[in-house]
Amino acid sequence: MKTTLLLLFVTSTAFAQFGPGGGGPGGRPGGFGGDGFGQKQEKSFIPGTDTDNKPKGNGKIEGLLMDSTTNKPVEYATIALISTQTNKPIDGTTADDKGRFTLAKLAPGTYKLQYSFIGYKSRTSAPIVIVKSSDINVGVVNLPPDVKTLSEVNVTGQAAMFEERVDRLVYNAEKDVTTKGGDAADVMRKVPMLTVDLDGNLTLRGSSNIQVLINNKPSTIVAASVADALRQIPADMIKSVEVITSPSAKYDAEGSGGIINIITKKTTLQGLTLDVNSGVGNRGSNLGLNANYRTGKMGFSLGGFGRAEYNVKGEFQNTQTTRMATGNQITIQNASTLTERLFGNYQLGWDYDIDKNTSLTASVRYGARNGNLTQNGLLTSTYLPGATTPLLSARDVATKDLNANVDANVTYTKIYKPQRELSILGLYSRNNRQNNFTADLLSATDLQTILSRQRNDNPSNNQESTIQIDYQTPLGKKQLLEIGGKGIVRQVNSDFSYYIAQGATGAYTIDNTRLNNSLNYQQEIVATYASWTAALPRKYTLKAGARYEYTILNARFGSEQTGTPIALANYGNLVPSVNISKSLSKGKILKLAYNRRIQRPGIQFLNPNVNASNPTNISQGNPYLTPELTDNVELGLSVPIKSVYLTAALFVRRTNNEITSVRDTASVQVNNVTQTAIRTTYQNVGYSDTYGMNVFGNINLSSKLQLNGGFDLMHVSLTNKNANPIYAASNSGWVLGGRMFGTYTIGNGWGLQGGGGMMGRRIQLQGYQGSFAFYNLGFRKDIAQKKGSIGLVAENFLNHPFTVRSESSSSILSQSSVNSFYNAGIKLTFTYKLGKMKFVDAKRKKSIENDDVKGGEGGGGNDNQQQQQPQGGGGGGRPRS
Repeated sequence: MKTTLLLLFVTSTAFAQFGPGGGGPGGRPGGFGGDGFGQKQEKSFIPGTDTDNKPKGNGKIEGLLMDSTTNKPVEYATIALISTQTNKPIDGTTADDKGRFTLAKLAPGTYKLQYSFIGYKSRTSAPIVIVKSSDINVGVVNLPPDVKTLSEVNVTGQAAMFEERVDRLVYNAEKDVTTKGGDAADVMRKVPMLTVDLDGNLTLRGSSNIQVLINNKPSTIVAASVADALRQIPADMIKSVEVITSPSAKYDAEGSGGIINIITKKTTLQGLTLDVNSGVGNRGSNLGLNANYRTGKMGFSLGGFGRAEYNVKGEFQNTQTTRMATGNQITIQNASTLTERLFGNYQLGWDYDIDKNTSLTASVRYGARNGNLTQNGLLTSTYLPGATTPLLSARDVATKDLNANVDANVTYTKIYKPQRELSILGLYSRNNRQNNFTADLLSATDLQTILSRQRNDNPSNNQESTIQIDYQTPLGKKQLLEIGGKGIVRQVNSDFSYYIAQGATGAYTIDNTRLNNSLNYQQEIVATYASWTAALPRKYTLKAGARYEYTILNARFGSEQTGTPIALANYGNLVPSVNISKSLSKGKILKLAYNRRIQRPGIQFLNPNVNASNPTNISQGNPYLTPELTDNVELGLSVPIKSVYLTAALFVRRTNNEITSVRDTASVQVNNVTQTAIRTTYQNVGYSDTYGMNVFGNINLSSKLQLNGGFDLMHVSLTNKNANPIYAASNSGWVLGGRMFGTYTIGNGWGLQGGGGMMGRRIQLQGYQGSFAFYNLGFRKDIAQKKGSIGLVAENFLNHPFTVRSESSSSILSQSSVNSFYNAGIKLTFTYKLGKMKFVDAKRKKSIENDDVKGGEGGGGNDNQQQQQPQGGGGGGRPRS
């Protein structure tokens, strides 16, 4: 394994903007954004202030901004110094991540302070008189929440559920009572622009090419299957979800659709606490325990979560036609399914302040996913060309998907002076997976007698090591520079073999009629980036940057040392990004962004294992895939209108060399009879174009009732330039989705919340995937002086089952499927907090973000098969964490 050496680079974060819409692209609103490094800040330039001509002196004003309802710091708020003579701002700064602010070098005079931040009412202080050498501490300044800038509605004690920032939208999941006892998939369904289908697959603006981070870090928890990872993360531990649609150059170039960052709850309080979260329902149960302890300069956190899914039933029907020279072969299939899963997620965190300017943090996470999928009575009726009597075959299929993963990371941060710092980060991650199926081939006469048995073993492992160095420094008062470097080494191994046995008790022997081999795949990525931010006149902020990544590939079939090499070319990519934002009057924000992204194929798309659990509908990965390249343009506007907060965005996206599924045919043996099966694999098609809009609104109808919702409308066009007429295809159409949720505070600790969403049929190269919908209704009652709560949530209680219809076709085949989901459910939840803590300053955290691999719905295994005919090219995590 080669070692990747990194140089030292510098980084920059976004500048503050004056007014409630402040902030720079790529950073936190209203401040020296980026990752929000929490140290005492130098005065930041605020567009629209006369800092060049302000009088100089040695006066000083400092204070602390706090949320009036939660008693927590208001991070990165804008503080403007107003001259009482001109009533105009002449200086300003931003609060750090602890809510602290300082204005220094002030000349004698009389001033007012104006405090403002998105989601809060602006406040103006009483006149403050500065004389020579004044050192004034205004103490704690409480800002009341006002997410809609309401002028007609009195909102009492209700924090913002949604926040619009310059480069991202934030959903504060901890405010949502209906997700209690659920998982991350339940949370994602509430987030604007995101869609989670009934199998748990996640898309952003219709694209599955997204990267999911946990606390800004990659993880093998999401490496093998995003859908399973979402089920593994408890909703009760999610603080917020950030949807980053225009990542800056500091982020890895991966994720053509954008980045989803899941922020989990953590504490910076002195003392000891223990949180208990549990839930039980007709389709699943969960139990979570989380403990936090902090004393002096050191803090520890220990958490564990277990979740069981049971009674997850489904059915599918599949009709396919293959066209041959001798006529058409028609195959009809149906089966019932039962899915059972066990999830575990355990982590230990540690942080230590070496001194006031140096910190060290570390964490270890272990995750486990064990799933069993059974398909009972998979009955296949095949009409060969010219035949009027079908050939019958039947099988029972059991799929086991066993995963274990570990992540370990350590971060060192050194601050030389405010806004100038160095950080060194390291990450090790490994995922071991066993993805196998066994099939009992039954007699077509009685559908019980076992004639023979078939087994496919596909063990795999995915290991990743990362080192990252970042350095940032201000350039004067109006510019910041940020440069950095990163090295990643990924190693993936996937072994696959088939076995056959006669009768119900015969010994298994190797099946030499099928492909038995292994894939060894290694990536080495060296990356460097530079980003420059400038605060311009008239409340404009510009952030521009570029990132260069060079990828070295080494892949073989068979042994890593002596196997057959796979001809793959190394490649380099330059990915620019430009973000411009402007703060308009009355809290409006206008932003324009362009970026280029790449999407490397993950192991689920590369894995050459042939999944033949359904012998007439097989799938296989393609190890010769090359990366996608995507250009994105976005224009967004956020507008507060009295009791309504409205945000809308127009976007255009072109992806060249897109990786997509294609279907052709292959000859197979079923009960010693040669038949034609449909084979699903993956290719780099010509291109895809997507344009559309997102509209989202939040409205407070009263102090107790809040509604939020929106819709996504996009046009998708896919074109394959393959010269082979079997694959040459194009398809286009409109896709519409939407969601609506409401919250009502009854009083005396009672709360009610409900809502739902839908997504219309989705366009694919050779057909479409059917539409779906979901809804829920729940309530919660606070108990024991708000130390705990109990709740009840009902999901999809009117449909039993919910059906999804999908179709695909080409010059040689057509396929129609109907999947039935029995997903009506009810669950009872319980939470309780033990212990007592007191507030202390928050600690800063840095993180590694490896977000450069296409994964999710790939063909590398028996993933996402609970309600559909088995497809996929074998197991193994994708080559990333």
